[in-house]
Amino acid sequence: MLRKTAISVIAFSMLMLAGCGSQPASNASNSSAPQGNASAPQESTTNFPTGTVTGVIQWGAGGALDTMSRKIGPLAEKHLGNSLVLTNKPGATGAIAVQYVNDKKSDGHNLLFAAENPALYGVMKISDVDFKDFYPVNILARGIATVVVPGDSKYQTLDDLIKDAQANPGKVKMASTGPGGLPFTVTTMLGTVTNTQYNMVPFDGDGPSLTALLGGHLDATVLGLPAAIENAKAGKVRVLSVINDERIDELKDVPAVVETLPDMKKYLPWGPFYGVWVKKDTPDDVKKYLVDVFAKAQQDPDFQDFLSNSGAISVGISGDEAVKYWMDWQSTTAWLLQEAGAAKVSPADLNIEKKN
Repeated sequence: MLRKTAISVIAFSMLMLAGCGSQPASNASNSSAPQGNASAPQESTTNFPTGTVTGVIQWGAGGALDTMSRKIGPLAEKHLGNSLVLTNKPGATGAIAVQYVNDKKSDGHNLLFAAENPALYGVMKISDVDFKDFYPVNILARGIATVVVPGDSKYQTLDDLIKDAQANPGKVKMASTGPGGLPFTVTTMLGTVTNTQYNMVPFDGDGPSLTALLGGHLDATVLGLPAAIENAKAGKVRVLSVINDERIDELKDVPAVVETLPDMKKYLPWGPFYGVWVKKDTPDDVKKYLVDVFAKAQQDPDFQDFLSNSGAISVGISGDEAVKYWMDWQSTTAWLLQEAGAAKVSPADLNIEKKN
């Protein structure tokens, strides 16, 4: 079990994994509303959209979600029939943006651009509003997490970092975007299999944490692959490991984490995912319109090239298929946190199935 000092970050405000395997880009036009306790869909009485559509990005500028959102946004706008304006509302592991969109009318004019984080709000006791209150318009892509250090770091390998953490418990400074966030979850995995403790420093997203890393205020952080590749190419960071069960083509010289830590295999495949969501009780015809818009944008060659170049894996699913996807991811990760002693609420209490 991860020592209590290793999970003190739970007091702070935070990847695409059983369900993180590559999935086909079919069913992108699936407009059936997911099952749940949300109110019944409203009747649509107006043409959509009747004005500007706002896309609320739950993390700050410069991170993987922000980069992907700003790539898909203009492509979706071409098919939307009105303007799509993107805005960042980071904070509280993305819960500020989730609550903001949830408080808006259920008319489709406010979209949530989110990563995987809301799937863990319940077990981390962050918010009662999460993915169950939203309809997945499109899970665009999944990613692979990486462990990175500054380009001039003394750590040459992941083993160097771990040995230092073992020799100096709670001293190695790692970024955290909050309980259940990508850095927190990966660090929890590492701590669980190596019995290491870290000084987790909170940030409102991987953009700010990367800035702190480059400024010498952190020893290491966990980044999604697109951000890691971009900064590694510029010589700003050194990628110590990819959180995957094999090496990847984009970083052929970087070891997969299982090469250093074979016990990590039990958590893999696993990684962040990124998507677009609308309130669950939005009228069905509006949902279908949005699904069609983002299916076209997601399959645009420009976006597919972007995914390929950044090392992200195309997903492109919506509706019931997307619900199964995030619930599978939730099961894997929530029970990981529970077994590591990091969960605030047992997944069993939230009826989150434990997968074999």
